[in-house]
Amino acid sequence: MKFLTPELAWWMAAGIAVAALLRWLLRRRQFAASTSVRWLGGAAYRASALRRLPMAVLLAAVALIAGALMQPVLPYSEAEVSSRGVDIVVVLDLSSSMQEEMDLKSVEQRVRNPSMPPGETRLDATKAAIKRFVRGRREDRIGLVVFSDNAYVVSPLTFDHDYLVQYVDMVDEQILQGEGQTAIGEGLSLANYLLSTMARPSGGQQVIVLFTDGENNRGRDPVEALGDSRAANIRVHMVGVSLDPEIEQRTEVRRLMQAIVKDGGKYYNATSSRDLDAASRLVDSVEKSVLVSRVYVRNAPVYGWFALPALLCLAGAVALRAVPYFVDHT
Repeated sequence: MKFLTPELAWWMAAGIAVAALLRWLLRRRQFAASTSVRWLGGAAYRASALRRLPMAVLLAAVALIAGALMQPVLPYSEAEVSSRGVDIVVVLDLSSSMQEEMDLKSVEQRVRNPSMPPGETRLDATKAAIKRFVRGRREDRIGLVVFSDNAYVVSPLTFDHDYLVQYVDMVDEQILQGEGQTAIGEGLSLANYLLSTMARPSGGQQVIVLFTDGENNRGRDPVEALGDSRAANIRVHMVGVSLDPEIEQRTEVRRLMQAIVKDGGKYYNATSSRDLDAASRLVDSVEKSVLVSRVYVRNAPVYGWFALPALLCLAGAVALRAVPYFVDHT
């Protein structure tokens, strides 16, 4: 445990010293006319130390209040976070085609007017939509998988959405430098594995949201990976990122979309950033269940450890003052 404002201890100590000095000076001014007063200073006439108990309890209360005001915290602590949410893995395509422009109309306009500045890439538009999606799903554990020739876990399932958004920001075309294919099946397989290894004993709905702009051309058959998702009761949704009409009509792409819809998922083809935002809200209707996660909290406040005992001490000091034995009659 540490204190965020330890300098307050010096101010509290100075205040207590001033109060004690004033009390001592005031007591020195008291006198009696009888010459036999000195006899009362003897040990036989001194009051029991027990009669100072109310003052001792009051001083303890002041010390505890000072501790609470110094903002005590635990530098690192573990806490349980319960949430009624869904386990979601976002699977993001990082193939080379994701560097093309998102808006196909802008591409056509640039052909006619080459001086127009380049528009937003598919990857940048998708990343922005994913970040908004993550921030809007406060009750969900969300993870991130990226793929090109192979698939990689960027973030495991977590409630720490600020952490996840930072990792989404760091994803760019250089992260998988040297790759450029579209291994959709590998991305889905890794997402299945991540959900299965991090599944909660209490169960709960599990979802995969796939963002891709192309056709599988490497690695495992994505329809086979969907079979594993179906067996594990994982719902898969697919967002086509500005899919060319020609690619969208290809046999393998149609086969993948039909398999997703057949298993209860949904397919969207987003041709703009607005479409991506609308598509990313597709899991809002998914059934929710209770999830529990253990997170590490930095500088967790524990002023209650001081404040509550201080209140008890104050109450005890007042109560003791109500007992005749502790009343000072001088």
